[in-house]
Amino acid sequence: MTAAFKDKIKQEIWQTLQSLNRAWTTGKCDELKDYFHENMVAITPVDRQRREGRQACIDGWAQFVAGTTKIHYWKELDPQIQIYGDTAIATYYYDMLFDMGGKTIASAGRDMLVFVKEEGKWWAVADQFSSYPQ
Repeated sequence: MTAAFKDKIKQEIWQTLQSLNRAWTTGKCDELKDYFHENMVAITPVDRQRREGRQACIDGWAQFVAGTTKIHYWKELDPQIQIYGDTAIATYYYDMLFDMGGKTIASAGRDMLVFVKEEGKWWAVADQFSSYPQ
């Protein structure tokens, strides 16, 4: 989905988020190094402990798309971005369809990323995502 924010900074953050998602959904997890801050932290529904650090987070995303996983589609819906100085909170809903372990799985949920602007670039510093409650 292409959302258009009237605010130039919000649009820049949204484009960064979409590029980040495009990297992992197309199996190019090595490109996440260009979006994940070195001190990135992630809370995911599949990890008991939080993932700490850029490489640990990249590894988590890479494990999801490794092997026989094939993502048929990924959609970002109804984004909102709030800016607080050099920090931004981006929330949106997602919808995806993927094959894993011989099964086709539909998944939908919500995602919240925190970005910080350092040296002229927006970096993801925190992510928490989950499927909708049953």
